[in-house]
Amino acid sequence: MKKRKLELVSLCMLSLASSAAMAGEKESKFNPLQSAVPSLSIAPDARGGGMGDVGVATSPDINSQYWNPAKYAQMESRGGFALSYTPWLRKIVNDIDLVYLGGYYKLDDMQSLSASFRYFSMGEINLTDAPGPDGQVVSQGTCNPYEMSVDLAYARKLSECWSAAVALRFIYSDLTNGMTDDANVTAGKAVAADVAAFYRKPINLGGNKDSYASFGVNVSNIGSKVSYDDGETNQFIPTNLRLGGSFDYSFDEFNSLALSVDLNKLLIPTPPKVEKEHGETDAEFQQRQTEEWDDYYETSPIAGIFKSFGDAPGGFSEELEEITWSVGAEYSYNKQFLVRAGYFHESENKGNRKYWAFGAGFNLSIFQLNAAYLMSTAQTSPLDQTLRFTLGFDIAGLKGIMNNSKEE
Repeated sequence: MKKRKLELVSLCMLSLASSAAMAGEKESKFNPLQSAVPSLSIAPDARGGGMGDVGVATSPDINSQYWNPAKYAQMESRGGFALSYTPWLRKIVNDIDLVYLGGYYKLDDMQSLSASFRYFSMGEINLTDAPGPDGQVVSQGTCNPYEMSVDLAYARKLSECWSAAVALRFIYSDLTNGMTDDANVTAGKAVAADVAAFYRKPINLGGNKDSYASFGVNVSNIGSKVSYDDGETNQFIPTNLRLGGSFDYSFDEFNSLALSVDLNKLLIPTPPKVEKEHGETDAEFQQRQTEEWDDYYETSPIAGIFKSFGDAPGGFSEELEEITWSVGAEYSYNKQFLVRAGYFHESENKGNRKYWAFGAGFNLSIFQLNAAYLMSTAQTSPLDQTLRFTLGFDIAGLKGIMNNSKEE
């Protein structure tokens, strides 16, 4: 019988929820939210990543599909696309990567269509048989687990300042990829939707009319559950509520500064923490534990959304711990040279992801190049030193080059 060596896969999945193990009293409070396909929660682009994973209310850009697709309806350019690459967990392994391709096209001044493709490779996993009587381990080859998603969104302006969007997504998660011959072990599949809104209004501060106040909200991955065992157990996908605000201030014709904040809450139930009660037998404890976990897995996705606001074992204080927050800043010179910084915070009882982020960008009429660097403040975090790169193209700029080439 094959032994599935999932150490790297497990580390990859857990790193999205936890950056360090807890001990002692802290361990008893450690209760992170658990979801399937956690790679959907990784910020794919270097602009948002360079501001501490901020983006629901920042100024519209090519990579708005992940953060808030409603922003596309307020884009000035006709269309564009971008390719992002993130080497993941490079402190530990060198073959886990996230590739993200996204783009949009404005149908007219009021409407836009956008789409994205996400591919998360978990690297190469070695397969072995269980050790025999002589202690020898026999290799059974390798496999390459991966997760992917593809989505399409429609955005429309509702007024001069308001826009809204709906996105539909197909999700595929293959954690086995030939690891086992068991017919009951399958790849996970799900369908989901996003509902988003964006508000952006110019404000006049001391005669400066080039400043803006923005607000955004995006409820993402509202959809079905994922099963890896042919429907025996169904796991929640990372349904998420993201909301935030942003303030863009122009000092003069060339210099501007944007300050933004995002709040996030996973809209999935908190896993039960079942502890043995005084006078309870082992059999009674195991039975109660089984029943509580069965109730958890049998909760429907929609019921889980409403339940997620009040089911934490630690009460309201633990519910607050399930909210992550991030703040970011972006300085722009002549809308061509950009410098970014931000900070992301998650409670140590819910994952302990805490890091600074830094980034830079260079914009031309044809293309945009952005890079970001993550520096963890939590000890022994596998996320430390994570890099992101994004290369974007403007359709109008590319079209102009092609027309000039034909004229010549």
